[in-house]
Amino acid sequence: MKIAVLGLGIIGSAWATNLIADGHQVRCWNRTPKDFPHFCASLTEAVEDAEVIFLVVADPPAVQSVLDGILPRLHTGQTLIQCSTISAHWTLQFAGQVEKTGAAFLEAPFTGSKLAAQDRKTVYYVGGEPDLIARARPILEPISGAILHIGPLGTASSLKLAMNMNIAGIAQTLCESLSLCRAAGVSDDVYFEALARNVAHSPLADLKQPKLRQADYSPQFSLKHMGKDLRLALETAAEFSLSLGQTEHLKASYDRGIEAGWKEDDFIGLIRLLEKR
Repeated sequence: MKIAVLGLGIIGSAWATNLIADGHQVRCWNRTPKDFPHFCASLTEAVEDAEVIFLVVADPPAVQSVLDGILPRLHTGQTLIQCSTISAHWTLQFAGQVEKTGAAFLEAPFTGSKLAAQDRKTVYYVGGEPDLIARARPILEPISGAILHIGPLGTASSLKLAMNMNIAGIAQTLCESLSLCRAAGVSDDVYFEALARNVAHSPLADLKQPKLRQADYSPQFSLKHMGKDLRLALETAAEFSLSLGQTEHLKASYDRGIEAGWKEDDFIGLIRLLEKR
């Protein structure tokens, strides 16, 4: 199929590589030009005659910026798969803009970091009409570990934010408990061996253990993006008059990490706030 991938960050570049390997005719675009196969300098060139358009950028303003550039070129027969992590409010707003052109809109936020994207283990949370999801499956299944239909448009975005709230909370507790043991003279070897036999053990701990041991904060998922997701989660909660005290406190820690200059680092790098204390 003719596919456009708009956004060549950590995840978009991995998906594009795999889609090319699958034999699709892939055109790629990124706001900052990149030396990447089939890279197009212009948005309009990238989406011209594309049957499927993947959109995976940072936040709602970035999504709107891309849409502003491609809406005049969208038409019936095209499907835009919006994979950026945004809220239901923005999902519905963007869907309305796309559907006015005659193109179809599918939301497909995802879970899985760089390694999962490279290894075709991304888990997609999709929201939209079942027939549209069925049409997208031949593209999504070969580059994913699972495709979960969450419900109508907007529900997948809310679920994605909720899942990232879980990840951020677990990561913070992991950092604080590890810091406590380090301060008490317990080695990292002993800590992680004990954690592996504890009910609190998680795949996240396994993923981040090498980074915590080596103080390697190169990004698998950046602090700035997780901070943005916490902000969107709090905005969504406010629409339902929900008070998420723990998430509010955690968001303040992410703000401090960004102010410290770590926004491009992996979010597990927030452990440095504890070390500073």
